[in-house]
Amino acid sequence: MSKLATAAKRLLLGRPFRSDRLAHTLLPKRIALPVFASDALSSVAYAPEEIFLTLSVGGLSAYSFAPWIGVVVALVMLVVVASYRQNVHAYPSGGGDYEVATTNLGGTFGLTVASALLVDYILTVAVSTASGIANIGSAIPFIGDHKVLFCLLVVGLLTAMNLRGLRESGTAFAIPTYGFMIGIFGMVVWGLVRAAFGADLRAESAGFTLHGEGSWTGIAFAFLILRAFSSGCAALTGVEAISNGVPAFRKPKSRNAATTLLLMGVIAVTMLIGIITLAGLTHVNFADNPAAQLSGAPEGYQQKTIVAQIAAAVFSNFPPAFYYISFVTGIILVLAANTAFNGFPVLGSILAQDRYLPRQLHTRGDRLAFSNGIVFLAAFAVLLIVAFDAEVTRLIQLYIVGVFVSFTCSQAGMILHWNRLLRTEQDRAARSRMRRSQVINTIGLVMTGAVLVVVLITKFLAGAWIAIAAMAAIFALMTAIRKHYDTVASELRMAQQERKNAVMPSRNHAIVLVSKLHLPTLRALSYAKATRPDVLEAVTVNVDDTDTRDLVAEWTKQEFQTPLKVIESPYREITKPVLDYVKRVRTDNPRDVVTVFLPEYVVGRWWEQLLHNQSALRLKGRLLFQPGVMVTSVPWQLASAKKRDERATVAPGAIRRGLDTPHQQRKARS
Repeated sequence: MSKLATAAKRLLLGRPFRSDRLAHTLLPKRIALPVFASDALSSVAYAPEEIFLTLSVGGLSAYSFAPWIGVVVALVMLVVVASYRQNVHAYPSGGGDYEVATTNLGGTFGLTVASALLVDYILTVAVSTASGIANIGSAIPFIGDHKVLFCLLVVGLLTAMNLRGLRESGTAFAIPTYGFMIGIFGMVVWGLVRAAFGADLRAESAGFTLHGEGSWTGIAFAFLILRAFSSGCAALTGVEAISNGVPAFRKPKSRNAATTLLLMGVIAVTMLIGIITLAGLTHVNFADNPAAQLSGAPEGYQQKTIVAQIAAAVFSNFPPAFYYISFVTGIILVLAANTAFNGFPVLGSILAQDRYLPRQLHTRGDRLAFSNGIVFLAAFAVLLIVAFDAEVTRLIQLYIVGVFVSFTCSQAGMILHWNRLLRTEQDRAARSRMRRSQVINTIGLVMTGAVLVVVLITKFLAGAWIAIAAMAAIFALMTAIRKHYDTVASELRMAQQERKNAVMPSRNHAIVLVSKLHLPTLRALSYAKATRPDVLEAVTVNVDDTDTRDLVAEWTKQEFQTPLKVIESPYREITKPVLDYVKRVRTDNPRDVVTVFLPEYVVGRWWEQLLHNQSALRLKGRLLFQPGVMVTSVPWQLASAKKRDERATVAPGAIRRGLDTPHQQRKARS
């Protein structure tokens, strides 16, 4: 069973990497761009969709605001990208927003940012996967009808790929990401060229009539515009991933990360504006409730995504291009989740190092990836996908709250960072650069803070409160974990005076637990004698009078020098009588240490474990909580365990000599 599991693990993950191979996993810019920017690049596929979806409630007239909303979103993105270029130069260690906030604003703000980012990473996997499957489902109805199942399969695939290591997953995902960029740029350019030459580009929904829901005027209409803007700001998700992933870049790390950020920002803004422009040129009608809002649509009409409708219109004479766009868009949306698979484990490792998360998240796995963090992220994302039925519209309301919390705190922290450096810097050229960086971060703070307020106002009741509640819960959990670790450290840390006053145990009182007089018992007794205790005694619990009498008679017949003490148990318990006896020994001699020796079977098959050692395990679990008591397990390998060990053992040099099986080794020895 163990060999099969090991073989499956090696097939899934590959051969383990040595620790000194870490430098070989670092990424060049051409691979880092698809690894860390796939989330931000893919957001342009559903951010325009969310803008039109929200504006559809106000009717066709509200669509005229879509280009302006797109321009403002693009402006915010460029400002945020410029701000984060300052971050990666100032804090290249990989802590990103968490490190900036903790260093400059304090631990509370740092934990707030960490909580927001952890929630955002989980939502990134859920939203991106659901959106990708929805796009592919536009071209393949079967996938659209079973989207939850396909989302779970995708999360499983992404988990396996990332467990293989950062460089391998980046190389595998680079081709689809670049394919998406080529496809969207090709669609935008070809669509604009056809429109310039007078072609009639009409989406499949262009002939439908869009009806608003109710009357939207004054403050209500302004609220609708703000809500559309907040939905469009989903295009900014993933911008912070590069600042968290600086250590994964090749040297010079900061400069390569800043260049990748700039490339990502320019590409994402161009694609966003291009898709919104083509949506207007093709007269797309995209409704929140197609059945009620779209008149003229055929019965049973299934609304395709905006990108799919634009592609069908632009490439009306070349259907393969439509399928290509639908496929690569779905793939990049799925791969956008990969950004979270790179960001969440790194942030989790840093938080674990700071004792805010379990320490298991800090260690790397076989392939030098943070395996535990990857598995944790996948598990939480699966829960969200199932809970929200893989519906993008429902999940998107929880989204972007966390990312703008981290944006805002990060920009505020960077302003304080530059203030601190300006107080000591004397060089005029350096001060000028710092002032310029501070202005950029100030503009970023104003814009991201304003967007955060808009998002909270427009999305709170629509589902954002769930994300805020999750952040508060994670904040409380991390605080409790840190408190626990601090308490344990304080408890285990001995003061200098306590070291001087430390008292060694006066004697060692050894107890060998006996159930039957057989080989495991004899081995435990021999080992206990070898430790040379001050007092040694064998103890058995009388749960059956006949068996106990036989044991005492055999013990006397063998003339063991170690006395056998019988503990009465009228209710046929084993654990409690032994515990009571050990407590009495400790009470009579408080300065003695009591060592309990437990004979245990070592079995070779998993099901054999169910048939043995159950009483010993229960007793061991209780004894471990007793002060001044040591518990020693004395193993006895059964035949099945010895055979398993023989099958698994390969002598040093045996493979080189062609003797890689136990049979060949025995044959060579004979």
